[in-house]
Amino acid sequence: MDRVQYESIIIQDILNLQKSDELDISPWYQRRSVWSIPQKAYLINTLHEQKPIPAIYIRHSLDLDKGKSIKEIVDGQQRTRAIIEFCEDKFSSRHPQTGERRKFSQLNASQRQKFLLTAIPVGYLLGATTADVIDIFGRINSVSKILNAQEKRNSAYSGEFKQFCLNQAASRVELWRSYNIFSANDISRMNEVQFVSDLTLNLLEGLSDFSASNLNRVYKEYENEFPKRADLTKRLDRLFDFIVDLGHSAIRDTIFKRQPIHFSLLVVLDSLENLNAKAIEESLHAMDARFNDENNQTNEDKGFVTASTATTQRIRQRQIRDEYIRGHLE
Repeated sequence: MDRVQYESIIIQDILNLQKSDELDISPWYQRRSVWSIPQKAYLINTLHEQKPIPAIYIRHSLDLDKGKSIKEIVDGQQRTRAIIEFCEDKFSSRHPQTGERRKFSQLNASQRQKFLLTAIPVGYLLGATTADVIDIFGRINSVSKILNAQEKRNSAYSGEFKQFCLNQAASRVELWRSYNIFSANDISRMNEVQFVSDLTLNLLEGLSDFSASNLNRVYKEYENEFPKRADLTKRLDRLFDFIVDLGHSAIRDTIFKRQPIHFSLLVVLDSLENLNAKAIEESLHAMDARFNDENNQTNEDKGFVTASTATTQRIRQRQIRDEYIRGHLE
């Protein structure tokens, strides 16, 4: 192979190549179309929001019999097919301007034009033989990192619940970091997304164990529709706006920056009708002082300490923390 030449191609040009039969989406070594509708819709939403997607790799060759050039998709079949099918009105995707799902034909003229002019990154494989193409295809599709549970979940699902949790987590990144709740490494491994997912599940269904299978279930259950999206958005906005209203030290300099205890605090706060920032801030500092004063702890304090430092994700420990925090805040 001579080299890889990186360029970009707008979506309208992809459609034109497809219509003129100059685009080979399914060469013999590619998988058949396997993306679900939510996965396709998630890609289109990413393009609507002008966020980057991986490059498509294309081998450019000539069909001498037909006298035309052929652009063969080496990697990016699923992405290319999703773009074409969206423009054919085969599914809808959430548009950031309206927050609602729309088919291509339901977009206004300005939105359609913006979408069709969106540039897709392309790596053209110049002088690539069939052996080169197979080698490159294998390299691109190899997995070099062992995924944790949330990363696997993120790979497996693309629908409404996943998008909700990703957006909620992404919008809180500065808060997570400034309050020292999640480290840079936590965020790089999507631990904050798992936290939001688990919190949302508990707000929906009530206090429960942390369970990977439960999270997988709710991701699957709300893959196509998440009816309580608006309600949960309001509840989470209320919670995190209140956290910001508290004095910075009430979280950052206390036990409430610890993820299990922060989780329990948020669950309790969500259930309180009236949130008095000054009174709650004083209570958080008081609980922190009791937590760290081993010589003057009551049995209730000791139970809270144990439930906050050992096996923190089980329902019993969550119940103990919930009762303790609730008793000091109500």
